[in-house]
Amino acid sequence: MQPWNQVYDPFGNAWLSTIAASIPVIALLAMIASGKVKAHIAAVIALVIALLVAIVGFGMPTGLAGRAAILGMVTGFFPIGWIILNVIFLYRLTVEKGWFAILQQSVAGITSDRRIQLLLVAFAFGAFFEGAGGFGTPVAVTGAILIGLGFSPLAASGLSLIANTAPVAFGALGAPIQGLASVTGYDPNILGAMIGRQLPFFSLIVPFWLIWVFAGFRGMIKVWPPILVTGASFAIAQFAISNYINPWIVDIGASLFSMAALVLFLKFWKPAEVWTSPALRGNDPSIGYGEPRPVALGAGVPGDMPKVHTGGRTASSGELFMAWVPWIILSIIVAIWGTGWFKAIVNPIFTWKYEVPGLHNMIMKVPPVVAKPLPEGAVFLFTYMSYTGTGVLIAAIISGLIMRFSPWRLITAYIETIWVLRYSLITISAMLALGVLTRYAGVDATLGLAFAGTGILYPFFGTLLGWLGVALTGSDTASNVLFGGLQRITSEQLGLSGVLMAAANSSGGVMGKMIDAQSIVVASTATGYFGQEGKILRFVFWHSIALACLVGLLVMLQAYVPPFTDMVIHPAATAAAPH
Repeated sequence: MQPWNQVYDPFGNAWLSTIAASIPVIALLAMIASGKVKAHIAAVIALVIALLVAIVGFGMPTGLAGRAAILGMVTGFFPIGWIILNVIFLYRLTVEKGWFAILQQSVAGITSDRRIQLLLVAFAFGAFFEGAGGFGTPVAVTGAILIGLGFSPLAASGLSLIANTAPVAFGALGAPIQGLASVTGYDPNILGAMIGRQLPFFSLIVPFWLIWVFAGFRGMIKVWPPILVTGASFAIAQFAISNYINPWIVDIGASLFSMAALVLFLKFWKPAEVWTSPALRGNDPSIGYGEPRPVALGAGVPGDMPKVHTGGRTASSGELFMAWVPWIILSIIVAIWGTGWFKAIVNPIFTWKYEVPGLHNMIMKVPPVVAKPLPEGAVFLFTYMSYTGTGVLIAAIISGLIMRFSPWRLITAYIETIWVLRYSLITISAMLALGVLTRYAGVDATLGLAFAGTGILYPFFGTLLGWLGVALTGSDTASNVLFGGLQRITSEQLGLSGVLMAAANSSGGVMGKMIDAQSIVVASTATGYFGQEGKILRFVFWHSIALACLVGLLVMLQAYVPPFTDMVIHPAATAAAPH
């Protein structure tokens, strides 16, 4: 069987080919946004449409298309679905034992103002989990905590997604940057430094944006000092670590610095008026959804440390500490699981490498997407021990035993969690199948080439290409691997810095994270806002586009306008040419 060459203009007309390539993702987003089609059904329908577009429109052999879709389904569950399943398993255990109710009160003990709780939980604490684990972990954890604190389901879901933007490019211990380096040939430290000269602006903006969306402009202005402390401390640390240390520990270091700065600042500053509303300012259609649900005792109550009750008595300081133990265990294990040295120890032993027959090296990427024809590998590396989700499962089991669950109850609770998440797992698998299929079919490259043809405006639209890549794949890493080589080739043809545009792909991509379908499913699952993915998408969509356009404008300034141009790094590639 001869390898199949991808075709990027199957209709001989760039506009028609681009329209055809966009049909699956437009159909998926439209069905979800309508609210009339359940997410798992929409994902399956969109996958069928993608198969038809790939086979009929782009001439992809049916066998290749089917194998690519199946590979995508498997990679949808491992690692992403695997993380979500085990995070929610841990969360359900802490809820059942009553420890989560105590934890939410300890957060309320730091501050009873919901605006500041958002800064602490959604932005700073979420950034830690993004840095340590990535791949949906921060939204799952912060969404669950916010819903436990009493936030409305839409607020908990949507605000977790908005907050999980600026840290994403350095997530999972720098995985997106490593992926970008692998396809551009640039030194990952240089790429990380360039991204660290773009995203700190947005690390400063996003906390203000987050509170503005939640509480309105007046509600945001009244707490501008802690917002500034949170954003500025994170931005400064993000810049310093990425430019002077390395790109691998940026999120972990910046999040810890930001949390410490905020907690210390709150020792000396209190809001004049405590914001107690759990709902979004204005219209919040999720108020009352799923009632009755557990009410967070003391959350949002003015005053000092609220009284925490377990079984009618005030929780002791020891109980408050123990309520955090599962999450401390999770943080430690996830941080270890993300390190290179841990992967180097376990992957040689606990890995199953499967080269997909009839797909591996049977598809050729061709110019102008790559410099020279390149076979597409199709290898499923089942690194089951080093998956972040495996670390989460181990943390959940350890925590469950500490909480004195019996082994039998842990097993039955896990089965119950699988049943609760069944539709979410189907959705995630179908969406990843769509993403992988479009990559192997060359459909995504057709969209990328449309952006690449924008000439002098390329810095702006090239940034939006990264946004599109994450919206399609759900991963900044995948978007970087997908479009990183194209960014370098196109920028060099236009006389722009390849490092600037490679970095822009990642920086622009982070704003697409909040609208990718799998992240929305993760958010709805974590907050129990089942079947309401359309409302979440409609809520975050325009925020995603607006922030992505702001990143694009910054990159335009860095490309053409002094003194912003002085921020751009212009090194020669330190590795081989893009491959």
